[in-house]
Amino acid sequence: MRRLLTGIAVAALTVGGLTACSDSESTGSADPAAGGSGKTTAVKVGVIPIVDVAPIYLGKEKGFYEKHGISLSLTPAQGGAAIVPGVVSGDFQFGFSNVTSLLVAQSKKVPLKAVANGVASTGEDGADFGGITVKKDSPLRSAEDLEGKKVAVNTLKNIGDTSVKASVEKAGGDPSQVEFVELPFDQMPAALDAGQVDAAWVVEPGLATIKAKGGRVIASNYVDVAPDLTVAMYFTSTAYAKQSPEVVKAFQDATRESLAYADSHPDEVRRVITTYTKIPEATLKNVTLPKWPAEPNRASIDTLAELGKQDGLFTEVPNLDELLP
Repeated sequence: MRRLLTGIAVAALTVGGLTACSDSESTGSADPAAGGSGKTTAVKVGVIPIVDVAPIYLGKEKGFYEKHGISLSLTPAQGGAAIVPGVVSGDFQFGFSNVTSLLVAQSKKVPLKAVANGVASTGEDGADFGGITVKKDSPLRSAEDLEGKKVAVNTLKNIGDTSVKASVEKAGGDPSQVEFVELPFDQMPAALDAGQVDAAWVVEPGLATIKAKGGRVIASNYVDVAPDLTVAMYFTSTAYAKQSPEVVKAFQDATRESLAYADSHPDEVRRVITTYTKIPEATLKNVTLPKWPAEPNRASIDTLAELGKQDGLFTEVPNLDELLP
């Protein structure tokens, strides 16, 4: 994970393996989008075991993907930075990744294409599905207090530290003085309790876990970046998009249906979360759900691109017209 750019470059060189892999995944359906032939195309999707991806699990359970001719399998990974190389190399036909990981890949000319919206911030300060947290007795009260402190993020040089820096700067602090520590989301509550880090940027269900122990949110970093921030999207490789446009279209249609269903059925979202995370039922009711709009917020992605350039993740703002659907 700490060698993100190297991993992406290696994956780009192995993109030729994608064709063979995707061919082996097909069961012979000529038109998965038609959904009436009884034949399906096997599709692997790399996901992160967090609340964000509840719609795709719910959509699989409800048969939305099968209806569109897709036999869906979901593989958990630590973060979008690990999923990107997997999609390019053909381990996955599609992946779920935060927007910053996709921007970094695009800046390195990794052949990727976003195909469907993933998840968005609620846009409500103090009531978002992610935030910068501290334990109950912490003296830290705002993002400005993070100067000289250790802050956990799931992936270094990505949307976590970029958005945390935005919160620190907005609060009047110096973001260059924050020390970031890479930890998987599910390890953050324990690390915070043990004092291994001073603060943790965490998303649901980890956020509810920390709150249940008395932890506090000192900043809503997604909200500080942009109103209604598009946080993540589903994507594929450009090679697969050209080779199998009918499968991509079927995946897009099924995912839009899943997003809409999740947005209007919060109780079912909470239930399905228990099938792929270890969150206790007592904590589940306190989980703050994100938004799952059908389309990305282009203006917010522009802001993430500018922040990525400012933080040195890339020297030039990537071509968003090529990246976005």
